[in-house]
Amino acid sequence: MYDSGKVLLGIIIFLVMVTFPLYYNIGRADIKPEPDLNTLAIRKMAVKQCIEKTPYMRSNHMKLLKGWMDGFLKDGTMEYKAGNGKTYETSFDTCMECHASRKKFCDTCHSYAGVQPYCWKCHSLDDEG
Repeated sequence: MYDSGKVLLGIIIFLVMVTFPLYYNIGRADIKPEPDLNTLAIRKMAVKQCIEKTPYMRSNHMKLLKGWMDGFLKDGTMEYKAGNGKTYETSFDTCMECHASRKKFCDTCHSYAGVQPYCWKCHSLDDEG
């Protein structure tokens, strides 16, 4: 092969470019955020509990909120019966009673996950913190 040096150089350059993101991020792992749960409403609760259990809320809160939105817009549904038997108003304000700081609660995890929820296109929030 007459151009084996060029081919070998091309393969090396290709491998460096393909694996660059891996090498670039070594030692740069972000610390998993812990949302601020030290709000006045949460401190007043005798039993500190969200509408659903924490693991469910971490992975499915957007499905829950979208279900609330769809139920309200399509059927006018204004109540949600949680797994614990309690009934809650299907309002964004229900969440924001406890999670009052968008910056300290919502944005912390959404920035870490690299997502931009569309909630804020319709809902504005005067952030307390």
